[in-house]
Amino acid sequence: MEFLYKVKDMSGQVRESSARADNAQLLKARLAARGYEVIEIKERGFSLMHIPLLIALDAQLARFEPISLRDMVVFSRQFAAMISAGVPLLRTLSIIVEQCKNRKLKGCLEEVRRSVESGLSLSDALSRQGSVFDKLYISMVRAGEAGGFLSEVLTRLADFLEARQKLNQKVKAAMVYPSVVMAIAVLVFWVMLTFILPIFEGLFKNIGGELPAYTRFLITLSQYMRSIWMGLFAVSVMISLYFVRRYYRTEKGREHIDGMFLSLPLFGDLSRKVAIARFCRTFGTLIKAGVPMLSALDVVKDTAGNASIARSVEKIYNEVRQGGSISKPMARLTLFPTMVTQMVAVGEETGNLDEMLTKVAEFYDMEVDNSVESLTSLLEPIMVVGIGGIVGSVVVGMYLPIFSVIEQLH
Repeated sequence: MEFLYKVKDMSGQVRESSARADNAQLLKARLAARGYEVIEIKERGFSLMHIPLLIALDAQLARFEPISLRDMVVFSRQFAAMISAGVPLLRTLSIIVEQCKNRKLKGCLEEVRRSVESGLSLSDALSRQGSVFDKLYISMVRAGEAGGFLSEVLTRLADFLEARQKLNQKVKAAMVYPSVVMAIAVLVFWVMLTFILPIFEGLFKNIGGELPAYTRFLITLSQYMRSIWMGLFAVSVMISLYFVRRYYRTEKGREHIDGMFLSLPLFGDLSRKVAIARFCRTFGTLIKAGVPMLSALDVVKDTAGNASIARSVEKIYNEVRQGGSISKPMARLTLFPTMVTQMVAVGEETGNLDEMLTKVAEFYDMEVDNSVESLTSLLEPIMVVGIGGIVGSVVVGMYLPIFSVIEQLH
């Protein structure tokens, strides 16, 4: 059943909200356990959402609601602030669940609260929600629990996720512009060949005479685009994409395609800088949080986001596990520039590896900014010329027969 309740917290502030429980007595006991003074509890009136089918449908829709990095940043900051203020863990989770606006995250946090209430540690409860909290988040929380500095770890996690969000936005800004322009170019080309050129085709037939070879090619292409062959081509493209996606799910295929992506002419260098920034920031954050070296490398490998980079991190992991340093295997890998390996070596010698990794991440964040600006300024004229060339090629093909007729008349 769903109830509306009014409670007073320890500071004397009155709160009103709603909750589901088997009966009012159980809800009152649950609220009292959280430290609230219950003022009033009453059953919510009937609504369409009380219908079991609609309740199940609403729950299924909530599962597909995306959880953004921004949601995770807000959750981590709220969690850190309340823990550092001395608010008990269960009460902190209850307050955050009530305030959370994302329904999927709210459901996951409610499960975490129940797990902690049943006796599990916070890190074990988070590990049960693996679709929301990755290995990095769980490892840092576990280290914070073991060291007794959970609020500091959560603050670092919020800073890390915020920096990661900014980095993702920079990459999206670099990718969105050419993608949109390319889509517009293809759409313009398709509209001109499918709708505009057929009008001129009838005019060309009335004029008579032999059409130029380029115009005949465009007319043939237009006929194919309006025939069943275009449908077969679209189906074949979809089938090809399906098999490429299946191949990408294999270990060998993922490594092959990710390696090709890193070697692209324009975007490869940007992807490499993003990968280095992400590696250094993730590794440095884990080391600073007190996560053991091998565990940190294992987490970095699983959260790399690129199979080729994960393979490089795995080589570093294997050498460190045998007693080696981090900088030596990094120096043998083509992914990491000399500056990165030298700074890591200095960090190992001085015992400030986490600070050096943070400085490298900040440097490559600036490099990503510069690369995005350079890429955008380079792509703008290329895209303009490309769209002009596509439109101009069709226009020239439509007007060539008119020029031929004018020459014949002369």
